[in-house]
Amino acid sequence: MTQYIPIYLSIYLSIFIAINQKLEIVKEESVRFDSDVPEFKTSGGVHSQADGMTVTAPTLMWVKALDVILDQLKADGFDFSKVAAISGTGQQHGSVYWKKGAETILKNLKPEQTLHQQLKDCFSIADSPIWMDASTSRQCQQLESAVGGADRLAEITGSRAYERFTGNQIAKIFQNDRYAYDDTERISLVSSFGASLMIGKYAPIDYSDGSGMNLLDIRKKQWSEECLQACAEKLAEKLGPVVKSTENVGNISPYFVQKYGFLADCAIIAFTGDNPASLAGMRLQEGDVGASLGTSDTLFLWLTEPEPALEGHIFINPVNSDAYMALLCFKNGSLTRENIRDECAEGSWDKFTNHLMTTPPGNNGKIGIYFDVMEIQPLLKGRFRIDEEDQCVSSSFKNEEEVRAVIEGQVMSRRVHAETLGFKILPKTRVLATGGASQNKIILKIMSDILNAPVYTQDVANSASLGAAYQAARGLMGNGKFNELLENLSAMTCIAEPDPKSKDMYTQLCARYKMLEKKISKTEDSA
Repeated sequence: MTQYIPIYLSIYLSIFIAINQKLEIVKEESVRFDSDVPEFKTSGGVHSQADGMTVTAPTLMWVKALDVILDQLKADGFDFSKVAAISGTGQQHGSVYWKKGAETILKNLKPEQTLHQQLKDCFSIADSPIWMDASTSRQCQQLESAVGGADRLAEITGSRAYERFTGNQIAKIFQNDRYAYDDTERISLVSSFGASLMIGKYAPIDYSDGSGMNLLDIRKKQWSEECLQACAEKLAEKLGPVVKSTENVGNISPYFVQKYGFLADCAIIAFTGDNPASLAGMRLQEGDVGASLGTSDTLFLWLTEPEPALEGHIFINPVNSDAYMALLCFKNGSLTRENIRDECAEGSWDKFTNHLMTTPPGNNGKIGIYFDVMEIQPLLKGRFRIDEEDQCVSSSFKNEEEVRAVIEGQVMSRRVHAETLGFKILPKTRVLATGGASQNKIILKIMSDILNAPVYTQDVANSASLGAAYQAARGLMGNGKFNELLENLSAMTCIAEPDPKSKDMYTQLCARYKMLEKKISKTEDSA
């Protein structure tokens, strides 16, 4: 272990963050794929095919982005010798296909040449499938059928079959490009790909990112043999082992020691996916909720006893491999709130907030379900207004009732679907809110009352990259010492506390909301 004051690095292939021993950010650097590596001719960092379903990214582009970032840091005089540990993250669900013989090249990199020059012929698939791809519906159906249905697949892997999940992407390549599959020596996720570059050999996939593949048994923490067999032949040997997300997977490659001045004992901690890394970056603990309130609303949940369902995703927790995390995404977020603002508050957030302040908690029993675009959970579109007698009404509520109905309805929906996955509100539960709507204290007060937990905010920019830097420190120091450091970080700001008088009322309203949402979904399905 180095005697210097340690620096911990996070590498996101296009984003670099360094933190010191106090977990303060001391250096940031980034690359814009489209403009900084234009020879790959991407738009938004991807290649979209004419079928509107197939979306990929050039694998070599990610390699060159790492070259560009490290060269820029070297030109800036960054002292690589102070780096004690490195972890990283990558977009979840992307996959990389190493050609036979590639590891030999990885182990013998020459410091006088760039990474991308030496690795340009190392991939059997030049463009990597990524999370935006939706071309594997047939493979998803085949996988669910092979294991006994969508429910059982969710029970095993934490999610039903999804087009972007890696197992289904591998199955498509196996079926449609058998030569490339047979020529593949190792399949990495984008995260373990980054770690492989740093250690100069194939790095294992970590539990958390591996949970987003429809291949990993999340309870046994090993590959599911029946899922592997349903996707492709000899898949276990191509995937390699899985490890804890805080595992030390080896020391840095001699290539980086010689080229940039890293110390030879710089530890590489397993890289993970961007969603798990975000949970680490937001500093969630057992029973906590991370709520990102943006164009879409996303919930990150820390679970101890998961209940996999056909909605949402459950991953092994990156911070504590004995726990789990759940991810829920709702398409009807800020845009739906803005639509109601424009219709009922003359486009003014001040008037919108005043409406919230002048209507009673619980909205006198009126409930609104507002899905202006097709929602994910449930699969439903439309606006549905229910009066205190549980009857749908055709006309709009009063403006102030409509405003409260959209906020209460959204938060109740988040609670109901979180509880479906096994989330339980504990006495120590906190809600950490980020995103645009987290600036509105009245919205956060309603969230606090409905979730019966205090709501906090903190300035979390690049939470995935910051979380990976935390993972580097956690992996090297051990979780106990790292938690001591967390206690010295700037405290989160408590914005709202729940009103004890509202607890029973909102518990009953949430039960009504759950019943009404199911009833409406069945009615719409049969229409």
